[in-house]
Amino acid sequence: MAQREAHFGACYSRSMAAGAFKLESSRDCYWLECQALAEIPWLVHAFGTRKGGALGPKPAGEASELNTGAGHARDKRKVRQFLRALDSGSLPMATLRQTHSSIVYCAMPHTGSMPVQYQLAGNPAPDEDDPLRVRSGDALIANRAGILLEIRVADCVPILIVDRERRAVAAVHSGWRGALGRIVEKAAGEMCRMFHSRPQNLLAAVGPSIRKCCYEVGQEVVDAFCGAFPTGEEFFHKVAATPEELRMALRYQTLFMHQAPPGHQLEDALSKVHLDLAAVVRYQLEHAGVPGRQIYVADYCTACRTDLFYSFRKEGALAGRMMAVIGMRQSL
Repeated sequence: MAQREAHFGACYSRSMAAGAFKLESSRDCYWLECQALAEIPWLVHAFGTRKGGALGPKPAGEASELNTGAGHARDKRKVRQFLRALDSGSLPMATLRQTHSSIVYCAMPHTGSMPVQYQLAGNPAPDEDDPLRVRSGDALIANRAGILLEIRVADCVPILIVDRERRAVAAVHSGWRGALGRIVEKAAGEMCRMFHSRPQNLLAAVGPSIRKCCYEVGQEVVDAFCGAFPTGEEFFHKVAATPEELRMALRYQTLFMHQAPPGHQLEDALSKVHLDLAAVVRYQLEHAGVPGRQIYVADYCTACRTDLFYSFRKEGALAGRMMAVIGMRQSL
């Protein structure tokens, strides 16, 4: 694995080299597993990739690629194929309509006609309305075996959390808006409130996502984070203009200089700001009480590695979606 990483450069290969995550395959599907979570016998979890066939790079859109975000019949078959590869095809799946919110739902097996029942975190009882309605939210928690929590991503951060002592799990989807709303911290907090989990017993696996090398954001995002977090500035990195950008700017200096506040140089006008979203997630997990040594980050950038992952930022609306799933087996 380390040799293959070297072929693609040094962009986010630390955790893989250290063995925190491992690429697994079965039935022509490939996914990442966190080694610490894989050691728990009653747990099933995976961070899906775009590869339903050979691991080597292939053009986007080939039939072998696993697009779990689309709704047509072929992709539903691909989802079933992926779950069978995880040996979890018989587990009902809890899912949400992801809206970049900070809304958390508790999922539980249902005894009626629908396999999964949902309870909005903070409500005293499960929802009793239309069981076919897909709830809107961005985090699922559960302390019952026999269901699979899933989220779907294509640059946003997928986070899987497990409590080994209380046997509880969470699946969290965090883009920058969810991170601003502290979705990860809230999910961990709801596990403690509803399931009596202790933060020191939680393990968190942070899956592949767009990283600071590729995640350019606007000043409004910087302002929002700096207003919401006491150390918000630490999540951002200033990226200087490339020599080619400077050369073009000097040619059309009058056009570019109107972008800079008074007193700023041309280099300032052309510089960009990148967000380290994975660092925000780690901050929230640690702030929730999860020990740093129990937070595992898969150091892959989805925008850098479109041979293995989908990236909305890199591929646009044509990008598929990858599943991240976690659940507890009933038999163990």
